[in-house]
Amino acid sequence: MGPRKNTGGSDVVASVAELAAEQARAGGMQLLGEGGLLQQLTRHLLQEALEAEMDEHLAHCEPGRSARKGGNARNGYRSKTVMTEAGPVTVEVPRDRAGTFEPKVLPRHSRRTEGLDNLVISLTAKGLTSGEIVAHLAEVYGMATSKETVSTITDRVLEGMADWRSRPLDPVYPVLFVDAVNIKVRDGQVANRPVYVVLGVTADGYRDILGLWTTGGGEGAKYWQSVLTEIKNRGVKDCLILVCDGLTGLPEAVAQVWPQTVVQTCIVHLLRNSFRYTSKRDWAAVARDLKPVYTAPNEQAALDRFAEFAAAWEANYPAVVRLWERAWSEMVPFLGFDTEIRKIICTTNAIESLNSRYRRAASACGHFPNEQAALKRLYLATLALDPTGRGRQRWSNRWLGALNAFDIAFDGRLSAGRA
Repeated sequence: MGPRKNTGGSDVVASVAELAAEQARAGGMQLLGEGGLLQQLTRHLLQEALEAEMDEHLAHCEPGRSARKGGNARNGYRSKTVMTEAGPVTVEVPRDRAGTFEPKVLPRHSRRTEGLDNLVISLTAKGLTSGEIVAHLAEVYGMATSKETVSTITDRVLEGMADWRSRPLDPVYPVLFVDAVNIKVRDGQVANRPVYVVLGVTADGYRDILGLWTTGGGEGAKYWQSVLTEIKNRGVKDCLILVCDGLTGLPEAVAQVWPQTVVQTCIVHLLRNSFRYTSKRDWAAVARDLKPVYTAPNEQAALDRFAEFAAAWEANYPAVVRLWERAWSEMVPFLGFDTEIRKIICTTNAIESLNSRYRRAASACGHFPNEQAALKRLYLATLALDPTGRGRQRWSNRWLGALNAFDIAFDGRLSAGRA
């Protein structure tokens, strides 16, 4: 029977002071890395936790029965090296004669602490690649790991991602923004694939990312109807306005799922698409002549201004005129609302900042082996949004005036959903 190891006492503060004094006497105090104070403290705390777990385990094994009479008892130690957020640490795991001891602080076969896993997930969410994380752990903590280990750790979030993508949603959203971020996927050869993001504004003015969707090889009305039906099945009974960028089949799907929903084309995207058919030297003039169209006080005034634009530019850029004519029915709805609503819904700026974060996370990896890996990366980037919570309050302040206008313009549908 092996005795309980003496790890220097259970007083944590005294232990830290003793370790710090030893570091100072040795010529300086090193906090991180091999031999650092945090590494030694982590080893000490893990050892103490293991010893306490063994004491508790033995106390519940046939109380009062001695080891000589067949009772359970300590039976030495086995060394185990684990990766922690303070670096690699070697501890002595106590054993018992009956072989029934199962430590919780360091479960059998585990080689990493939960804190290290959370650190790796956090670094991935901040946009670091697997290689950069491996280099960071080696440089700061003196820890040797691999890209495969990092990938295995981040795979832990897949179950949480599945729960997040199927969680219940609010019954009514004043606005849903739909946009795509292109990622590179290696499927035989590297190709661009869109990942669609649906961002909702809640009835209280907060941002709510409803989910991420890949196309699965097909788009169009049938695809969008399946996406919107999924959202509806998660509890969304009504959406007042849906803002998008001319996605094929989406307006038809919206009419099937939420017949009362207004579909609004993003004006900024419409302008960008116009410039594709325009010589760069004419961009400023075209933008100047289009502005009276989308800032008109009503649809009739917008039609008059558009007629003037067509008369001035159709000879040089007929494709631009055709583009606005095709998008007209989804472009003009916001002209029927007051300024508070107009400035909120006429663009997808609310989602563009989110997409820029997603693009940074995706571009850091270059390309992905499959769509699942891409979704995992974007989900981790989602978890890293607004860590301080200040952005949530800014959203609420920005939307306060618009939400009051929404309730009036849509005959109380928003209040009904909030209730």
